[in-house]
Formats: sequence, C-alpha cells, structure tokens
Amino acid sequence: MMTLTATQQEMFAQADDFHIAPYRADGKTPGTLTWIWSVVVDGELYVRAWNGQRSRWYNAAKNQGAGKIMIAGDEYTVAFELVPVADHEALQDQIDDAYRTKYAGSQYMPPMIADGPRNATVRVILK
Repeated sequence: MMTLTATQQEMFAQADDFHIAPYRADGKTPGTLTWIWSVVVDGELYVRAWNGQRSRWYNAAKNQGAGKIMIAGDEYTVAFELVPVADHEALQDQIDDAYRTKYAGSQYMPPMIADGPRNATVRVILK
C-alpha cells in the first residue's frame, strides 16, 4: 500500500471530482463510477456513503475491499478499509471537521456528518 505524497494530500484535499468504483463480484471489473465527496485527514483519504450502509458502492467496497477511483484527473487502483465509529470515535470527529471545512455552505454537508453516512466511512488506500 502506498502513502499519499504531500502533493497528493494537497491535491486530494482540494479536489471535488472524486469518483469511486469498487470491483464487481468477480473482483476484477470496476463498477460504475459514482461521484462522492472525499476528505483528507492526517494524510489519509476518506469517503462516506450518503445513503449509509445501504449504499450500493459502500456494500461493494465492503465486500470486495478494492476497486478504482478517479480524483484530481487521475485514476488509481485502491483498497478500501471500513472505519467503524465505535472503534474510531476521535477519527470520525476529525473526518466530520474535514467535511465541515471542505464543504462549508453546502446544504448537503450536514447530512454527511449524521449517523447514517458516519457509519459508512471508508478509508481509501492507494495500491
């Protein structure tokens, strides 16, 4: 697994073009790219599912553990790691703060820090 470079951290923190495509059941074919919000916290890339744990892409990421993303104009092969709230309360608070900062003023921001999406937080790890 690769650590984000300082340049990637900065680009990803600013980017608003994050698309996620977990692999399909065959473990090789990426699904349809879905645009979602992303944030960087302590040099790590995180996303949340708007529809919580019912989200299709979230369940595919949970089941397959890998896929593709597009961000800042580039495509990456990635792994997905679930971030359970119960085990990572302080980290979840930092992710909430990153969403508040990056998406301040958006009517869609408050729901992203609510229980549903918060319980569907995923760390995206470059391969």
